[in-house]
Amino acid sequence: MFKKILVANRGEIALRVIRAAREMGIASVAVHSTADSDAMHVRMADESVCVGPPSSTQSYLSIPAIIAAAEITGAEAIHPGYGFLSENANFVQVVQDHGLTFIGPTAEHIRVMGDKITAKDTMKKLGVPCVPGSAGGVATLEDAKALGKEMGYPVIIKATAGGGGKGMKVAQSAKEMEQAFQTARAEGKSNFGNDEVYIEKYLTTPRHIEIQVFGDGKGRAVHLGERDCSLQRRHQKVFEEAPGPAISAEERARIGKVCADAMADINYIGAGTIEFLYENGEFYFIEMNTRLQVEHPVTEAIFGVDLVREQIRVASGLDMSFVQEDLHINGHSIEVRINAEKLPNFTPCPGRITQYHAPGGLGVRMDSALYDGYSIPPFYDSLIGKLIVHGRDRPEALARLNRALGELIVDGVDTTVPLFHQLLQEEAIHTGDYNIHWLEHWLETRFGDA
Repeated sequence: MFKKILVANRGEIALRVIRAAREMGIASVAVHSTADSDAMHVRMADESVCVGPPSSTQSYLSIPAIIAAAEITGAEAIHPGYGFLSENANFVQVVQDHGLTFIGPTAEHIRVMGDKITAKDTMKKLGVPCVPGSAGGVATLEDAKALGKEMGYPVIIKATAGGGGKGMKVAQSAKEMEQAFQTARAEGKSNFGNDEVYIEKYLTTPRHIEIQVFGDGKGRAVHLGERDCSLQRRHQKVFEEAPGPAISAEERARIGKVCADAMADINYIGAGTIEFLYENGEFYFIEMNTRLQVEHPVTEAIFGVDLVREQIRVASGLDMSFVQEDLHINGHSIEVRINAEKLPNFTPCPGRITQYHAPGGLGVRMDSALYDGYSIPPFYDSLIGKLIVHGRDRPEALARLNRALGELIVDGVDTTVPLFHQLLQEEAIHTGDYNIHWLEHWLETRFGDA
């Protein structure tokens, strides 16, 4: 087992990894920019190293600085959290070249799944169901129009290197294809340095269902059920729950086995999430995230496992501490993402926290790096906390979420907490009758084009 690990991230996810390491008796090293000198993850770690100025490209994304921090502190392994360098295959290779262990998948698996076309081809060969679409990249507008006609509209054009909702455009008709095609290419080039796009059939009322998988890199893998992440705004998740309210036990077992078998076949190591669109009883693969997800706590809640602890274990060479037969769902869990944003436009709202009080009680977990007097810097993602609740069933989880939101105090900045208070008054939320378009339609009805 490792004696010391470096956490190449910030905020609540850095704290999450530091806490798991401490429980395992492992020392932790925090890295930080000059803007994060007073951040909670820096205070909580056993050691800390400043890796650069506020800009993430010069600090948290600086591979030489991260490696140097690991070497000068004697860290044996690096946990990337999510975002930043977590899905950078080059970073994984550099980590290994310097005699360190990357706590996550191999560089090859990250590379394969990071390209949407290669990922889809790989999953097809592994028996995972995929959305109908182009066989590869689509180079010209003429080819795009031909595919649109062949598949039938609407279609969605996606940047092959895309993610986070960037480089994705829907064409409802042949008339809309040119603008959607050119815009998706331009966004792919500007955000990812790659203007290649592919085209898929656009499902009209799907849910976003993702399967949590975990492998030991030795040909063994399991699934830990699904999460429903259908409540999204501009392809960004807002509200996640497990198990999915629309998924039956039979469907869960079927798609879960397909995913676990696929990961076992490729000797996948660590945590990963296979994302699907689900419509009319069918699952359609869209992408795989080769890392821990923001919403992993809901899976931990219903299965009673620590996914970060397990990541560290298998990266050190140990076997997984559970097999598929050990994993049984207990109750229902919901997570809401608390962002420092001003409604209704979701404008980032950095600033000083004048008062912070986390909710508590049975079945309530608050993952946050906030504290009284903390100044949220303007340089990074606006996520400031995740409120996770667990109950015996979905109604109890919803009631517990309502109670916990009422206890949460974040003064000094605007947050998205009022959004969840309003959502919990909607019948569709209580019945679970929603899809990936529901939230945006709801927001339009109340706030216009926010």
